[in-house]
Amino acid sequence: MSKITSARVIVTSPGRNFVTLKIETSDGAHGVGDATLNGRELAVASYLQDHLIPCLIGRDAHQIEDIWQFLYRGAYWRGGPVGMTAIAAVDMALWDIKGKLAGLPVYQLLGGACRDGVTVYGHANGETIDDTIAEALKYKAMGYKAIRLQTGVPGLSSTYGVSGDKMFYEPADNDMPTENLWSTERYLSHIPKLFAAAREALGWDVRLLHDVHHRLTPIEAGRLGKDLEPYRLFWLEDATPAENQEAFRLIRQHTTTPLAVGEIFANIWSCKDLIQNQLIDFIRATVLHAGGISHMRRIAALADLYQVRTGCHGATDLSPITMAAALHFDMSIPNFGLQEYMRHTAETDAVFPHAYSFSDGLLHPGDAPGLGVDIDEGKAALYPYSRAYLPVNRLEDGTMFNW
Repeated sequence: MSKITSARVIVTSPGRNFVTLKIETSDGAHGVGDATLNGRELAVASYLQDHLIPCLIGRDAHQIEDIWQFLYRGAYWRGGPVGMTAIAAVDMALWDIKGKLAGLPVYQLLGGACRDGVTVYGHANGETIDDTIAEALKYKAMGYKAIRLQTGVPGLSSTYGVSGDKMFYEPADNDMPTENLWSTERYLSHIPKLFAAAREALGWDVRLLHDVHHRLTPIEAGRLGKDLEPYRLFWLEDATPAENQEAFRLIRQHTTTPLAVGEIFANIWSCKDLIQNQLIDFIRATVLHAGGISHMRRIAALADLYQVRTGCHGATDLSPITMAAALHFDMSIPNFGLQEYMRHTAETDAVFPHAYSFSDGLLHPGDAPGLGVDIDEGKAALYPYSRAYLPVNRLEDGTMFNW
């Protein structure tokens, strides 16, 4: 028995806020889990510190599934992003411990490698189409086989996915929410021009992706997907808000462009209908916000029955702990599709030393025991928490809208 003797929450902000759970056991092992929820970080920190950690002390760290069920079923109000992010942190830390005690990388404990490495995509963005294409060419030169393209929209001062820093995009930009303006009409007329230019400049061997970021109605999304069909996107992401899963049926009726959704999903129930009715092609839930490696394996197994592949979220607001956990998960499942990879800053990498590495468009988790990532608590202490919010959107007439 490897008894849990202590657990604590570490909050640090090396350029952006991260919440980390560190669990220690009676045999001297420790594991780390990511607990970051962008814009609501301290809510998860409190959930862990005040509600979950007291329930962990004295339990056998090897009983990952039983502990997961205890934390999930033991909360009468369950399944939301705060609670599931906290459970995910526990789950990651316990898999990390199990791997270290076994002397094996976690993907070996999950059944071994299904592939040589994990294909990842980078984020090319710019104020203009020419700027975006120039950035995409840089990613292609770095070896990326898949690239997401985002560009500014004429007449709008800002839009999702476009930033000054082209390598370390961070949308949480203020201690109070920034209010942006949005126009669906301007956007719909502009984006097909981006992909026409991209295919001419990048050719047809690069997988191209685009994130709508929940901003279209289903019929608008169907129209955009149809307009983009000549450019053969690998996927069109978050085309419409997915609270109503049935909305994707209408999109499907109008386009063959592959659809991806799910980065804000917290549990399998959020995507059950989408998957079993084959309304999407890629499920983008992440080990961080969807209950950890254990719950993501259930989602992937369900998706595999319907030929839906994974495309896990991997933005900079997920710490290197989540990136490592995602890579072990990605390596071990048969229906992997693509992994998002937003590189972290040098300061973040120093706080979270890790074994994963990039080469020729692929990430590999490495073969260090456990997740192959840790937290340097001394360096973490140098970066105190700083409140930051994601932006919000209004239409040009002032109506609140989806960001």
